[in-house]
Amino acid sequence: MLTFTLRRLNLLFFTLLMLSIMSFSLSYLFPGDELINLTGQVNADEQQLAELAQIYQMDQSIFHQYAAYVGQIFDGNFGISMSSQMPISVELVTFLPATIELCLAALFIALLFGVPLGFLAAVFHNKAIDKVILTFAMIGYSIPVFWLALILILIFSITLSWFPSSGQLNLLFEIEQVTGFKFIDIILSDSSYTWQALKDAFMHIIMPAFAVAMAPMTIFIRLARTSMLDVLESNYIKAAKAKGLSQTHIIYHHGIRNSLVGIVRQIGLNFSNLVTIAMIAEVIFDWQGAGSWLIQSIFERDYTAIQGGLIALATFTFFINILSDFLYATLNPLERHKKHGT
Repeated sequence: MLTFTLRRLNLLFFTLLMLSIMSFSLSYLFPGDELINLTGQVNADEQQLAELAQIYQMDQSIFHQYAAYVGQIFDGNFGISMSSQMPISVELVTFLPATIELCLAALFIALLFGVPLGFLAAVFHNKAIDKVILTFAMIGYSIPVFWLALILILIFSITLSWFPSSGQLNLLFEIEQVTGFKFIDIILSDSSYTWQALKDAFMHIIMPAFAVAMAPMTIFIRLARTSMLDVLESNYIKAAKAKGLSQTHIIYHHGIRNSLVGIVRQIGLNFSNLVTIAMIAEVIFDWQGAGSWLIQSIFERDYTAIQGGLIALATFTFFINILSDFLYATLNPLERHKKHGT
């Protein structure tokens, strides 16, 4: 397990190194002054620019400048936004929790529906149920998220009026932001309408989460189906059948448990897809998360915010991948003793 951990920490180090180099290089690739692109100080006078140039060692070599930039990141200083003149770290703390909340809800929906449907398709392999589920998976994976989001709004918001079409919470509820996670902030608030606010927040998140979850759900359907088929064709399942165990007992006590091991590792790999899809869904549903904030920064040419958002989202996604690898290694001891990384 120690070797496995060191290998993952080594991968983490080099990934963050390449990510920081790419983010630092953007300040030279973007138009304008490099120092302003790094700091976002568009209204700074000559004295302030001289102090910033000393901090970022702009009179030194490119390696010294990069080292100074990394040092500022470790201090939590990502610069300030060119458009709002607010610290990037403050805006990340404000908007990133909403994206995490949406992605976790979408991941829960994708697993809740995708894995059982995949198992069901494997159990009824080459039968009508299997073909229907595979057809649904192909169609669901082919639907663009922006089109699906608009269809959901048209049907369930405008026509049926079941769910709100935008936002995270009705403006009638005044909930103070403490953690940035809307559900946690509602629970922590001492308002008299906590349950009503929770219900309203739940109604707001259903459609965005379902739109984000559709593509990963179809992936989990195929992964679960393939994993279950491999398990059902294994030798120990054949031995269980030879002992006279029923098909239901084999599936519930052996098939599902062993099939889930292969799916766990894919959770982290698909989480990056969730974040990318969530960025588009946030714009359509007016979800005030890091995705919509980053896209707005691109439209406004807020280069400092683009650099800070890139580092924050990529680092968060990579940590989820590392976490899923450790969870997979916990469930599958054979993975810990591999001599070569995958």
